[in-house]
Amino acid sequence: MAALQWLTPRRRSATARSVLAGEAAAEAALAAPEEEPAAPDFPVVGDPHAAAFFDLDNTVMQGAAIFHFGRGLYKRKFFHKRELARFAWQQAWFRLAGSEDPEHMQDARDSALSIVKGHRVEELMAIGEEIYDEYMAEKIWPGTRALAQAHLDAGQRVWLVTAAPVETATIIARRLGLTGALGTVAESVGGVYTGRLVGEPLHGPSKAEAVRALAAAEGLQLSRCAAYSDSANDIPMLSLVGHPYAINPDTRLRKHARAQGWRLRDYRTGRKAAKIGIPAAAGVGAVAGGAVAAVAIHRRRR
Repeated sequence: MAALQWLTPRRRSATARSVLAGEAAAEAALAAPEEEPAAPDFPVVGDPHAAAFFDLDNTVMQGAAIFHFGRGLYKRKFFHKRELARFAWQQAWFRLAGSEDPEHMQDARDSALSIVKGHRVEELMAIGEEIYDEYMAEKIWPGTRALAQAHLDAGQRVWLVTAAPVETATIIARRLGLTGALGTVAESVGGVYTGRLVGEPLHGPSKAEAVRALAAAEGLQLSRCAAYSDSANDIPMLSLVGHPYAINPDTRLRKHARAQGWRLRDYRTGRKAAKIGIPAAAGVGAVAGGAVAAVAIHRRRR
């Protein structure tokens, strides 16, 4: 009889122990750590309030656009060897130092303005297209170009923001398939350059004001936008957006980017790139900048 009882399972009702076991299992399931949500892809696809702003010289393009433009004008006999030698020295300094020398940049702008004075805007635009093919196309950094394309593929607008002449910047932006460009505006009357600027060069803090003005006009939210630059001069612009990137940075910007935890990319070769890591995580008045931005926006809309 004892054996029969051993072979036959006893019928049991829910006891206090079984109830406790069930409650413990349920509590453990509810207390299980949830998986961390995956970080959203960046750039965010389909965000109508986001855009990207790229500095041009040494960020998108090796060297300075105005120097390449000067080479093209020399080839077309707009000026003589003495001016070309100055352009060549300034370009060599820019590439070796990897940063902007204010005196060199001012000298280059003054030279360019004196050279184009009296020429028609449409003439210089046509020549600019040729110069892009001759000297600039091969100077575009593939890495930065890929970053800009990522924003375009996400459906975002992409703008160049540069101290280079707005006509030159517009040509480069169009050739790269970008949305447009903000740049320094040279005065013209009746379609002829006067040799003067409208306001001041779009440089330093004025770039931030230009981006702010454009964002307001385009309905952008700067906290969702990105900006890219190589120069500490552009810290005001980089600080304005939610996603700042230091690209091929000079020493001051690299130090600032690391201190702020900004992303850092270097597409140069040689010792500078090795020292920084590929990739590694990491003035003019504001009123003039806003004025230049307004002129550029007005021109684009027309």
